[in-house]
Amino acid sequence: MALYSDKVMDHFRNPRNVGEIPDADGVGEVGNAKCGDIMKMYLKIKDNVIQDVKFETFGCGSAIASSSMATEMIKGKTIEEALAVTNKEVVEALDGLPAHKLHCSVLAEEAIKTAVKDYYDKNNIPYDRSRFPDCENCGSCHMV
Repeated sequence: MALYSDKVMDHFRNPRNVGEIPDADGVGEVGNAKCGDIMKMYLKIKDNVIQDVKFETFGCGSAIASSSMATEMIKGKTIEEALAVTNKEVVEALDGLPAHKLHCSVLAEEAIKTAVKDYYDKNNIPYDRSRFPDCENCGSCHMV
């Protein structure tokens, strides 16, 4: 059995939605140099729907694939639908990740949430703080 699924390899070799949105409505950056993966996600939102999403990731193939898949999963979705995306769903959509790479899918989930939180903050939209990651205590970089 191959270490990486065909979907992981496809999203690594041909990542979708790569780049930056200069006038993004929400931007989220997660990860740290200690674990080696950093993801930045940009959202363009209109009428509560994610019209466009792009990412920049510094990291391994699993991090790039997770970022790419996450953007595909939330493009065209409402903010609430995007916030409901879990790392497990990202892993399932990629047909799996090796156990030692699961932190990459956690970062993808956190990047979505952090970008939405930034959108809420910029627009003074009230929200339940418990729904958003606390990077200091999330543990994803400790999963390595």
